[in-house]
Amino acid sequence: MLELIAFTLGDQAFCVEVMSVREIRSWTPATILPHSPGYVRGVINLRGTVLPVMDLSLRLGMAPAEPTEEHVIIVTQIGTQIVGLLVDSVSDILAVPASDIHPAPDVSKNMDRDLIRGMLPMDDRMISFIQLDALFVSIESEAA
Repeated sequence: MLELIAFTLGDQAFCVEVMSVREIRSWTPATILPHSPGYVRGVINLRGTVLPVMDLSLRLGMAPAEPTEEHVIIVTQIGTQIVGLLVDSVSDILAVPASDIHPAPDVSKNMDRDLIRGMLPMDDRMISFIQLDALFVSIESEAA
């Protein structure tokens, strides 16, 4: 059984594994980092730790977020890397069998296929399951 945290970006639903999430916090304006990739909003101070914050909408090829009080930062960790993901809102915690995750369709040459682990049909919507370690690897390679 997979435990997932579902969230929204615009009118789209996404999810990540609960075990990768350290906390969910309200939006805090970020300090811009010069020469960082365009989807990195900057950094915030998280109890003495410098936390990079990624605009996940922009990273996934959608329109950039215009953060409001409603937006949240999902603080995620893969290995030793901690990154905040700016999302519109967190909607659900889901427990689903791994067999419910369908492969992502191969529809675009430009799509970074490694970012989407699969698709989860849920009621009348599809939830894209994000592969966080692929997201983090791409940050490291762009920062290098």
